[in-house]
Amino acid sequence: MAPDPQIMKAVEQLGYRVTVGDVSTQAGLNINLAQQGLLALASDAGGHLQVAESGEIAYLFPKNFRSVLRNKFLRLQLQEWWDKIWGVLFYLIRISFGIILLLSIVLIVVAIAIILQASSNDDSDSGSSSSRGGGGGIFFFPRFWGPDIFWFFDPYYDGGSSRRQRTSASRSSELNFLEAVFSFLFGDGNPNADLEERRWQEIGTVIRNSGGAVAAEQVAPYLDDLGEKYQQESEDYMLPVLTRFDGLPQVSPEGEIVYHFPQLQTTAKATQPKSVQAYLRERLWRFSQASSGQLIVSMGLGAINFVGVLILGNLLSGGAIAAQIGGFVAFVNVIYPLLLVYGIGFLVIPLIRYFWIQLKNSKIEQRNQQRQEQAVLLNQAEDSLQKKISYAQQFATQNIITEEDLVYTSETDLLDQDLKAKDQIDAEWQRRLESGS
Repeated sequence: MAPDPQIMKAVEQLGYRVTVGDVSTQAGLNINLAQQGLLALASDAGGHLQVAESGEIAYLFPKNFRSVLRNKFLRLQLQEWWDKIWGVLFYLIRISFGIILLLSIVLIVVAIAIILQASSNDDSDSGSSSSRGGGGGIFFFPRFWGPDIFWFFDPYYDGGSSRRQRTSASRSSELNFLEAVFSFLFGDGNPNADLEERRWQEIGTVIRNSGGAVAAEQVAPYLDDLGEKYQQESEDYMLPVLTRFDGLPQVSPEGEIVYHFPQLQTTAKATQPKSVQAYLRERLWRFSQASSGQLIVSMGLGAINFVGVLILGNLLSGGAIAAQIGGFVAFVNVIYPLLLVYGIGFLVIPLIRYFWIQLKNSKIEQRNQQRQEQAVLLNQAEDSLQKKISYAQQFATQNIITEEDLVYTSETDLLDQDLKAKDQIDAEWQRRLESGS
């Protein structure tokens, strides 16, 4: 069984000495998975078992256990190498869209300029009176679509000089231009990719802060679809929580159900209650992390590219001009469908994504509102709920496994431990005899 990265991270965060309950709470893992994962990690990384007189078990890991695992598992080494390679590849993919945009604009502008040049030469050869403006037509188009056009799309453009005056907010943007183009097109990923991990971490923290015993209403602000997926009156929504943290239902004399989690009551060291949000908040999707100036430039370049590809398509219609000129123009004519698709997609994809984000965020806000209402009900608890929570506290406790509680540890040989235990017993008897005399 390969070591679980979540368990490895939890062990490091908890100081390398943990119990199953510690790891389950910290990582938000199922109790059984946490127990199996700790056993596997202890076996692979040279960890030690520590058993208290009460029978509770703590796991002690060396601080260099990741190095031990890396030396032991070639698979982990390959995974680390691949993560580094993929990081470089993904970055190249991100910046490629901006590079393609700039190349597309250059291809379009150069192709249009060559076509206009060829057309003006044809008019000159036929003795047209318009030959006087032939040379000007070549440079008019590039000048029109040149740098001065950016004043319209970029509010920070100076207009009278080649330098741009950026505000401090724009300068603080973490994305460069090429990264901003990708962000404009596809966004920056799911802001709630770690939602389930955060959900179970917070639920585990709430249970542990309450001494390992809670009422269902204390957990409700961290769950979803209470009125749809589960029957709220019968508290069926607690079933996944009981399964994950190995909990037990307990019935009060009034017939109310509370929930007891013995595994979360054992810890390797004393801890103070941790702060936890009143309810689980999903993060809203953002259209892009790029600055407003970068978005305006990206959109402006996309518009320039789209208009240019339409003009180029009109000039290339029929294919006669491409066949006549050949060379570069013929190449552009071949790849024109790709330029057209890219030009349309560059503007359509962000537009579709914008409306999709609005719909997504409205649902997120609705779920956040429902969870907030559950938190308000808990804060404004009626007498019946307060009695229910008070009854749950009868089961609350914290079992701390200290060094003094240990009767066995795999750090030393069993014979040495037996001798040590015998010496402790003899010393205790001697102390009692002396005190009795």
